[in-house]
Amino acid sequence: MKDNDKDWEKEKLNPNGWLPSRPSQQFNVVRRVYQQEALNKDADYQVPDSPLSHRCKKALKSCGFGDCLLNSVPIAKWLPRYSPRRDLVGDLVAGATTAVMHIPQGMAYALLAEVPPIVGLYMAFFPVLVYVVFGTSPHVSMGTFAVACLMAGKVVTQYSAHPEYANLVNATNVTAADAMMAAPQYTPLQVLSVVCLTVGFFQIAMWALRLGALSTLLSEPLVSGFTTAASFQVLSSQLKDLFGVKIHKLGPNYKVVLTVIEVVKNMPYLNWAALVISIITCLIIALNNELLKPWVSKRCRVPVPIELLAIVVGTLVSRFGGLKEQFGIALVGHIPTGLPVPEPPPVELVPSVALDAFTITMVTYTISMSMALIFAAKEKYEIDANQELLALGASNVFGSFFCCAPICASLSRSYIQYQAGSKTGLTTVVSALLILCVLLWIGPFFEQLPRCVLASIIVVSLKGMFMQVKELRKFWRLSKLDAIVWLVTFLTTMLVNIDIGLAAGLLASVATLFCRSQKPYTCLLGRVLDTDLYLDTKRYRAAEEIPGIKIFHYCGGLNFATKNLFRSTLFRKIGYLKGAETSPDEDNLTRSESCEWDPTIGNRVQCVIIDATALSYVDAPGIKSLVAAQRELATNNITVLLAGANGPVLEMIERYNSLESERLQLDTFPTVHDAVVYHKILISRKPDPAITVVT
Repeated sequence: MKDNDKDWEKEKLNPNGWLPSRPSQQFNVVRRVYQQEALNKDADYQVPDSPLSHRCKKALKSCGFGDCLLNSVPIAKWLPRYSPRRDLVGDLVAGATTAVMHIPQGMAYALLAEVPPIVGLYMAFFPVLVYVVFGTSPHVSMGTFAVACLMAGKVVTQYSAHPEYANLVNATNVTAADAMMAAPQYTPLQVLSVVCLTVGFFQIAMWALRLGALSTLLSEPLVSGFTTAASFQVLSSQLKDLFGVKIHKLGPNYKVVLTVIEVVKNMPYLNWAALVISIITCLIIALNNELLKPWVSKRCRVPVPIELLAIVVGTLVSRFGGLKEQFGIALVGHIPTGLPVPEPPPVELVPSVALDAFTITMVTYTISMSMALIFAAKEKYEIDANQELLALGASNVFGSFFCCAPICASLSRSYIQYQAGSKTGLTTVVSALLILCVLLWIGPFFEQLPRCVLASIIVVSLKGMFMQVKELRKFWRLSKLDAIVWLVTFLTTMLVNIDIGLAAGLLASVATLFCRSQKPYTCLLGRVLDTDLYLDTKRYRAAEEIPGIKIFHYCGGLNFATKNLFRSTLFRKIGYLKGAETSPDEDNLTRSESCEWDPTIGNRVQCVIIDATALSYVDAPGIKSLVAAQRELATNNITVLLAGANGPVLEMIERYNSLESERLQLDTFPTVHDAVVYHKILISRKPDPAITVVT
């Protein structure tokens, strides 16, 4: 390589770290024209050797064997390095702050799971202690999460016994024995525990199979649309407590619409005291979040515990004001003291709840991993996706024996925990110990708490998810397909059902992948004057096509799904099919009856170079389409050359040629410029020392 700018190494870098662009900089590369086989020989190319024994050893190592104990129990790594002087104060403050948030949120979100509020406090104690041992993120706050509790509550409602069955026996001629056979025989706590157990089993199985990357199936538009719609589901479930009305049990589908209709029908029976308390509570918490919290955060890392103050004040007002006796306001009710006795979940229900549990597994794992990665990026540490599966799975299995719902990371609590100075997993231990004090001694104090206060806390906490509606505009500007995924997921989840909405979102995501594979970026390349640069002629006016040569650039995979598109687009681009330029969206066109073959193409085109630098993958049907295209063009005396193919693609072509009778025989080159120069040498009939290589 010769450099005409002698002092280029001494040039000062610009702020972006690049050399300043100047027209005087020139780089002249002098080398022989390479065919792919000659380059492979000169560069000593070899196919990577991967024997079966090596792959088995690597698989065993990746499964966690060997260092299994140390890698699977992260606390054994960070606890010996714990520095009280450096970390203890931050962990104590963050733990106390998180515990203060756990109390109101746990009690409120437990109502979404159709179980007593005390279960939310159990979730803030039992499973989170297991997560400390196995988890890799010290900053996420595990426990109750609105969407996860709502999804678990749907299963609880479906499979648990309800008072309506007793009414059915009294109101009809159905015998008690028949009703007992038809009615579910499990309590809500039993159903919730088996859901938690099944979710834990799924997560541990995914850990054993190293399926941590499975969460990537839930794309950002899907998760955003799903959680936004789920927030409306949560809101609708709290309307009866906000307005103090009673509505009958609804079916699993269309609950948002049906709940709104039922609430409107029961407006004449509105409990005005409950409505006033709800409005006051929502207003005070919202004003704190919007005005007081930003002001306090600039002066103190410990936020105002407004939710805890709300439930304390609400309990005191209810206790001394007699809200239930005077106004008929629904209260939380009995809260037991002490720790529950562990009970095994009814495992016979596992097959019935498996599908719903798998849905909860994917949602909770995806949300928890997303939050963990956010804090890991800020603090510059790594998150083990597979280890998080083990941590969540072990936590849920353990929590299922104490009637817990599946745990998930909470964005609001995690952010507060991080802002309060959390350093290690000891933050969670401190929080759990404070929750233990509530379970042992303070729990009965909240028996007089109005349910409308908890409903108000839930509704205000959903603001962040409601505001995700604004992301639709971003997705629409970035990609219309992503916006469609968001809309399909949102509308189906909100109007129909959570499970059906998630399934619809997954199908929409897969459909967008297929649509994108059917719309690869293709173009004709032209040479920039006196350079070896070949650019899109439609985007770069300085790029000019070389007479007699068509350079076709294809970006994407060439497989059974795209082979016909590749062939038809190639023929249209080079002009073999007439009418290729009549449509503005020609990249999406396939061969149709309106197109005619041009038999005179051989008079204008002597060589077609397929630029495979962006060809990511090719399979046997894709190679067959290359064979067919090459033979079709060869009948018109057009030479076909392949340039820039990567090693795996060339190896796949070689394997194909060794197995099939119809072989792909064409010259291959490392770059487009090598192919162009090679063809010009052949045309000019100059002697060429290189030998045509058949691959």
